[in-house]
Amino acid sequence: MIPLKIVIDLEPNLFRLGPFLITWHGVFAVLGILAGARLGLWLLSKEGVDVSRGADGVAWMVVIGLIGARLLYVWENFKLFSSNLLRILVVTEGGISQWGGLFGAMVGVYIWSRRATISFWKIMDAAGAAAMIGLAIGRIGDVINGEHHGTPTNLPWGVEYVNPDTLGQPGQVVHPEVAYEMVLTLVLLGAILPFHQRLKKTLPDGVLGMIYLGLYGLGRFFLSYYRTDPAVFAGLRQAQLASLLMVVIAVIAIPILLRRHGSTRPAEPETAEAA
Repeated sequence: MIPLKIVIDLEPNLFRLGPFLITWHGVFAVLGILAGARLGLWLLSKEGVDVSRGADGVAWMVVIGLIGARLLYVWENFKLFSSNLLRILVVTEGGISQWGGLFGAMVGVYIWSRRATISFWKIMDAAGAAAMIGLAIGRIGDVINGEHHGTPTNLPWGVEYVNPDTLGQPGQVVHPEVAYEMVLTLVLLGAILPFHQRLKKTLPDGVLGMIYLGLYGLGRFFLSYYRTDPAVFAGLRQAQLASLLMVVIAVIAIPILLRRHGSTRPAEPETAEAA
């Protein structure tokens, strides 16, 4: 019996605009950034934060995020650039790392928080939800293009890329790992976002954002086993090491934020003893 599969026969490239090649990956990456920025600023405004300078914050997060994404990709694939270091600057050829983008965006959040005198942790709460919707939308382009190779599977939702220009694995039926990541981000968003405002009333700033990113890092760690990426340290892939780093940051930050919140909470007034 021939196993069921999902066949993807879509041209990964849309058109060329001067030196820029417009791909499904790029289009959905931009849409993901816009959706994430819109959700993040909306959540901040719900807390009474003046987001009139929100464009400044988004710019810092996007620019530093893209720099981080490129630098981590170059580090992972340095052999591709070692013979010509100037190729590092040729971003039109593609090549970015998601975790580099996330960590870079966090640096951008810090810079904006200092410039706008807004609590870094308050912004991180909104950024956690924003990252989930941004990643979910961005992964649509990855699913179409087949850029991140999955391991072989006989499951009925395995995918086979057949387009002549695909970046996938022609002739193989593989796990749609990036689709799994998309489901992960949407599940986290669906489980937490409806209770965002209620949780913000009980949790100190920063905890909610760390929950989003920590749980995503945990899920991403295990999903990375469905990719063909090579191991770089102790049998772990680069994405798994970055995921563990995010989990460790969340595990350390959450108790500190809770403890700090408890120590700064006003003491309850003493009740007078009965005469």
